[in-house]
Amino acid sequence: MTDVVKTRPASLPEARSIRWNPSPAELRDLTSRMPNAKHTEYDNYNVQTRVVSRSKGSTYIITDHPEEHSDQTVSSEEGQRIADRQNEYIRNQDMLVVDGYIGNDPEFRVPARLYIEAANANIAGMQRWLYFDADGAGEDFEPRLTIIYTPNLEAPGYPSDRVIAVDLEAGVTRVLNSDYFGESKKGGLRMWNKLTYDRGGLSLHAGCKVVPTDRGEQAMLIIGLSGTGKTTTTFTRQNESKPVQDDFVALYPGGHVVATENGCFAKTFALDPKFEPTIHGAVCKPEAYLENVSQNEAGTVDFFDTSYTPNGRAVFRMDALGWHKDARQVQAVQHLLILNRNENIIPAVARLTREQAALYFMLGETQGTSAGGKDEEGKFLRVPGTNPFFPLRHEQQGNRFLELMDSCNFAVYLLNTGRIGGPEGEASSKKVTIPYSSAVVKAIAEGTIQWEADPDFGYEVASAVPGIDDPEILQPKKLYQRTGRGDEYASIVERLKGERRAYLEKFPGLRDEIVAAVA
Repeated sequence: MTDVVKTRPASLPEARSIRWNPSPAELRDLTSRMPNAKHTEYDNYNVQTRVVSRSKGSTYIITDHPEEHSDQTVSSEEGQRIADRQNEYIRNQDMLVVDGYIGNDPEFRVPARLYIEAANANIAGMQRWLYFDADGAGEDFEPRLTIIYTPNLEAPGYPSDRVIAVDLEAGVTRVLNSDYFGESKKGGLRMWNKLTYDRGGLSLHAGCKVVPTDRGEQAMLIIGLSGTGKTTTTFTRQNESKPVQDDFVALYPGGHVVATENGCFAKTFALDPKFEPTIHGAVCKPEAYLENVSQNEAGTVDFFDTSYTPNGRAVFRMDALGWHKDARQVQAVQHLLILNRNENIIPAVARLTREQAALYFMLGETQGTSAGGKDEEGKFLRVPGTNPFFPLRHEQQGNRFLELMDSCNFAVYLLNTGRIGGPEGEASSKKVTIPYSSAVVKAIAEGTIQWEADPDFGYEVASAVPGIDDPEILQPKKLYQRTGRGDEYASIVERLKGERRAYLEKFPGLRDEIVAAVA
């Protein structure tokens, strides 16, 4: 595979000291010395950060061609000013280097590096678990993507005095004034998004799992914004299924999947060993890192307390699960699931045509969660491709997805992981519970769902799913009719179609058949 990156990242800025690739034990020890790190009952460390979610409003692409990007940009001149300010600061700091690979397929893996203040060693420890181990890590290692991270340096003039400056051409992202680990993780993956696109694939904000069935092993991709149940769906064990990847994969022609991370960045709010025993077990191991999880003075962790933030997180190595499958063993994908955390008329599952699949992929509809910060929490969102980290024109995602559908022999489904009939508190609304969603995934893998056409949206809805005895979960229209809200249902149908058409007008380069699928 020919590498598409023509420019190597610049050499690292000079520092007072640099510690190259500390061992996991050293990173744990450095983390234990942080004043905001608390030792937990599980013998791991929980760090309470100032910033508790991703900082989309402070993220900018460095370019002199802003028309090539949907997201906000700054000029190359301003990018250099940010770099100079950060380089000057680093001269007086003790720094850590963590080298590794994004991905483990020798043909597609990308050498990456994190360069961060030693005062924030937990971020280095967490990133160490997500990278695949590097060959020849150290001063002679040649990263194609680099994160230069100064959590304690303010960026006056930017929102919250914080900036994440993304130089796609150089393969360098600079993070100033955020101590939230997600900016390290996302920094590498955002740049990797472009590499994947340039190679003819598409990066997907998706988990991957394989489900054993009588008709053979079924590989699934699970697409969804943070908080929609992507990790839960990936790790739930239908038929003793195995997770392959938690958060990001690359999809190439023919349904070929490439992994990105050797670990998991899991949301911990309401983490219940009854429903998610695998994730709970991995989070509670000594080698895991916790971030912003509620904890009392005795070290007892409370995954249900949101007094500080509902966006508590944990990072653990995939090996901590005790069972997973290497992406290199997945030949091709058979099913793709698009998660939509909705509150009204989206059914528990719908089967989509090729054009509808590209439409719902492009819409990326969901109820916002704490992962996106207070600006997104609780609001109804549309995020193209459910991928808030795609750094090019967003319509390029939808068009590439439709192209890949022509060579990828998989079925696509829309899953609602929220409610039907209204929000929580609405007397007649119903929750699409984890057991319901798990039954849907199992039935998709086994091919046991009975389908019928939906007259309002044109997709197919389920008339029967083994393990689900409530027809209103499968066909929300029945709930609205039973409760005397048939007119409300019809009104929501027309409103959604109108809003979707208006939303797609924001993407003039989107292929006509995707837009037409709204009808």
